[in-house]
Amino acid sequence: MDRQSTGLDHRIAAGQRVTVTVPATSANLGPGFDCMGLALGLQDTLVVRTSDQPGARVSVSGEGAADLPTDESHLVARTILDRWRELGVEAAGLELEATNRIPHGRGLGSSAAAIVSALAAADALLPAEAAAKAGGRDGLFEAAALLEGHPDNVAPAVYGGLTLSYETAQATLIDGGEPHRPSTMHTVALALHQDIVPVVAIPDVELSTKAARGLLPQTVPHAHASANAARAGLLVTALTREPSLLHIGTEDFLHQSYRFAAMEESAGLIRSLRAQGYAAVVSGAGPTVLILAHGSEQAGSIAEAIERGVDEFGPWRVEIPGLDVSGAMVELH
Repeated sequence: MDRQSTGLDHRIAAGQRVTVTVPATSANLGPGFDCMGLALGLQDTLVVRTSDQPGARVSVSGEGAADLPTDESHLVARTILDRWRELGVEAAGLELEATNRIPHGRGLGSSAAAIVSALAAADALLPAEAAAKAGGRDGLFEAAALLEGHPDNVAPAVYGGLTLSYETAQATLIDGGEPHRPSTMHTVALALHQDIVPVVAIPDVELSTKAARGLLPQTVPHAHASANAARAGLLVTALTREPSLLHIGTEDFLHQSYRFAAMEESAGLIRSLRAQGYAAVVSGAGPTVLILAHGSEQAGSIAEAIERGVDEFGPWRVEIPGLDVSGAMVELH
């Protein structure tokens, strides 16, 4: 089949190589449900080579190495090929090397990182005309948010730092005259206060985002929604200007209590830490616990408090990963 018959405008050149690093992320941060996210100093690395051999060959080291597929069904390979198809380019063969440091199924944005790394690599390997259609970093964010379904993890993975995302909708008409409101996702960067230090407590068990989201009710009481709106406003102030408000600003009324049934150890640890005055929340869909410390000294105290509670709440891998302020980084060789 020739290029004319495929309808594709361009061809990906074989013999290219690109390296992409993407950070882990923590979403929600308590009351910032489905809209707030923070990039952590823990990154996955992806190396992509294009080949004149058809298909995809994937090697994985680190997290998920024993379980992930090594062919075109791998999420990263599939996403790269779909992105090229969407942009009207004919694919080259793929050789992927994924070095995964972000734990899977723990609420640290591993799927968002995979999607962002795949799209960033796919766009970096495009010929010039197709690259213009990709839209740069903003186009990467929009495509990744559409695939992931929510922008809260994707935004900090793309841009780094602290992000606040939202959707807008524009009414259109579809066949039959029914109103349809396609949404567009946007994000803004917030200047994180220099004294904020994230601590993560990672359990041995996994929890799928789908399972955790399935526990959420369709409606919540008006009083809970109102209280959560107030806490979300306080959270922005705490993270950007006044860290002394972190404890009350991370109080959530929308999602955490419903999810606790699926992560009893995490729930116990969060309650224990919050009773001690620490700003502990579920990281994303869980079961990792994120604690937003006010300064490095408090971060150390939090790590010690978690170690003291190991017998009661189960084993934890405690890390103080630092922050990532760059987001997805691409190096074309």
